[in-house]
Amino acid sequence: MINVGLYYNIKKGHEKEFEETFKKVVDYLKTSVKGFEKADIYRKVSTDESLTEYMIYSEWQDADSFREFTRGKAFRETTDYGKSIIEGRPYHRIFTTINEKTTSEGGR
Repeated sequence: MINVGLYYNIKKGHEKEFEETFKKVVDYLKTSVKGFEKADIYRKVSTDESLTEYMIYSEWQDADSFREFTRGKAFRETTDYGKSIIEGRPYHRIFTTINEKTTSEGGR
């Protein structure tokens, strides 16, 4: 399991558009992309009036699944579209879980 944080600065006035596009992309990922688990979107609490910062946190079965998605047509089309509403260059970070949650029987 890997976790990916994608970071975007969105131009003012395009927040709703970005959020709606995120929902569409997640729907596509759920039905069409092998290895995708889930994603959530977060907006930074900020007083900056010129742009809004977002983080998309996603979970993937493995790094290869995420990399395969980023090489595909759907990713390319989404990033091409985003150039008109994104300020600067977005970036991402890939992390892996080091402590898997465990459960045990017997109440311990």
